[in-house]
Amino acid sequence: MTTDTLKRNNLLGALCAFSAMVCVSFNDMAFKFLSGGYALHQIVFLRATIGLVVFAVVVMPLNGGLRVIRTRRPWAHLLRGCFVVCANMALFLGLAAMPLAEAVAITFISPLLIAVMSVIFLNETVGPRRWAAIIVGFAGVLVIVQPGTAAFQAASLLPALAALLYSSMHMVTRRIRATESAPTMSFYTMLSFAVASAAFGLVFGDGRFAGGMHPSLEFLLRAWGPIARGDVAIIVTLGALSVLSSLLVSQTYRLSEAAFAAPFEYVAMPLAIMWGVTVFGTWPAPNAWAGIALILGSGLYMLWRESIRGTPTPPTQRR
Repeated sequence: MTTDTLKRNNLLGALCAFSAMVCVSFNDMAFKFLSGGYALHQIVFLRATIGLVVFAVVVMPLNGGLRVIRTRRPWAHLLRGCFVVCANMALFLGLAAMPLAEAVAITFISPLLIAVMSVIFLNETVGPRRWAAIIVGFAGVLVIVQPGTAAFQAASLLPALAALLYSSMHMVTRRIRATESAPTMSFYTMLSFAVASAAFGLVFGDGRFAGGMHPSLEFLLRAWGPIARGDVAIIVTLGALSVLSSLLVSQTYRLSEAAFAAPFEYVAMPLAIMWGVTVFGTWPAPNAWAGIALILGSGLYMLWRESIRGTPTPPTQRR
């Protein structure tokens, strides 16, 4: 692979990461908005089902029909599906009990973990200045969540768990990118959501374990019910965006260095603040602003270092 190709792939991957985070940010806002009236597995099932329909009607015809779902790595897709389903479930349960900006801030451990894990598992190179930026970004997360305060309530551990699982999912993506296309990975991601949420709904969908408990547990165990007319458009949009965001995320880590693309996910932070203010009427606390500045500053510095270096470090992982 030539230097120009590596540079182009990294830039395309960064654009995919940015666009994916716009979709994911709406997804987070919508799940928090809907968490007071529906069961988590019901929303996930409807989103996945709509997404599979959109995939079959729009994506499959443009990518060779049924050939797009053929895979040489079924067990890798199963592992990746487990990671992404558990990561999303953990995050959505955290969102039910926490302010949106705080929950998203905790998940910013994920881009830092992706960069670190890319060194450990993929043999990619992260220079000392980028390591320093990663440390600063992690410090920003700590400033926002304030260890030892109310931010470290039990629910705050759920976005942290989501971050770890999300990072692990991206490591699997990097391992299978040579043989599996973005549409193929997107299909098996949505299929994983549909199967897992349907199974959970069969066991807990009658709501017999719900009633007067923690918001996260109530969201998890609430009974399935009819969808209000005003919420139909939100759920349909979630389904369509699930296809787009899954394709974009898969494409991000197929194209570019994990350590290069990860900082572009920081766009989710200002978007979370915007949704918090406009939809939920919540502003970040002063300490949160300081932490956000550290996180965004570290990400911008990493991007600046890439521009100074001229060409990103080629990935050296084994295929």
